Amino acid sequence: MKKNNNIFQVQKWVDFLGGFIDRTKGFWVRLGNLESKFLKEEMSQVRIEKPIYVSGLARAGTTILLEILSRHQGVVSHQYKDYPPIYTPFWWNWLLARMLTRKVKPIERAHRDGILVTPDSPEAMEEILWMTFFPNVHNPANSNILDQSTNNLKFESFYHNHIRKLLLLRNGNRYLAKGNYNITRLEYILKLFPDARFVIPVRQPVNHIASLIKQHTLFCEGIKESPQALKHLQRIGHFEFGLDIRPINIGDKTKEIMTLWENKQDVQAWSSYWSQLHGYLADRLEANPNLRKASMVVRFEDFCESPEVTIKALMDHCCLGEGQEVVREFAGKIKLPSYYKPDFSEEEINTIKQETSQTAQRFGY
Repeated sequence: MKKNNNIFQVQKWVDFLGGFIDRTKGFWVRLGNLESKFLKEEMSQVRIEKPIYVSGLARAGTTILLEILSRHQGVVSHQYKDYPPIYTPFWWNWLLARMLTRKVKPIERAHRDGILVTPDSPEAMEEILWMTFFPNVHNPANSNILDQSTNNLKFESFYHNHIRKLLLLRNGNRYLAKGNYNITRLEYILKLFPDARFVIPVRQPVNHIASLIKQHTLFCEGIKESPQALKHLQRIGHFEFGLDIRPINIGDKTKEIMTLWENKQDVQAWSSYWSQLHGYLADRLEANPNLRKASMVVRFEDFCESPEVTIKALMDHCCLGEGQEVVREFAGKIKLPSYYKPDFSEEEINTIKQETSQTAQRFGY
């Protein structure tokens, strides 16, 4: 999204091309497969080893964790500039490299959280692929869980090739993905990549819910000022905030949560959602020892209070050596947010605690 008078304004060419690609997904999947055939010989030398997945409920620190991990030499991820033609990353980036481009100054992303981005910044983009091959993955009327029993050969082939192309394109040896919706796909991903490493941020409920409500309000207001932003968010698979907010369906409370959002009962809705999602996560980590071994839970507060210790542990978990430069770059920048504070009434705080305390205790809160 382009920062202008309205930070949610979408550039016209992005809106046009993104809309065209969204309406012709089948063609672009075929084009992506053709690209893979064209690069078959080069791709045969590329191995996917220990891919890294950062996933958690939004506003828990996923973006800064993505930024930190992406700084390590050899780690590659999707970037802002990969959109809209996400299906053909090699050909699209070949074209971009030959176009007349000007140097773009970093701008604050639409979340207004102080994180500056450029077209080369890492970003969550693979959700578009998940939506293409799993059309109901964001339908709150259906279960949105993908686990060990999930099979989708067309997706798996395309996805493996897509990752290889990114590694080839960016001369890397480790794939990194941020995808908050992957929180209910961890076991499926682990089936695809048994050596995958998962980084799962969590956050103390009162502060987390305050941040979620702030972002939801910001996105609703921004979309009203720039209606084209709604289509853009739908195309990239961003249903976490805004006028088309959708919870991840993992249980019976989904319909109730949606009704609470519709009735502007945000504190109750987010509290119930926080508890349900994190309860599901805790259950899966307890039930699946392989998933537990592959996962590192990062508490937001510990991260901000002891960034150097956390970053070093993060590098060890992800099997990334020589990370001292990354530690030096980020350790002094990580701190608790100061640009907002929770503004809940005593009754609202009691609601949050009542809904979340039992689940929060499972994460040490």
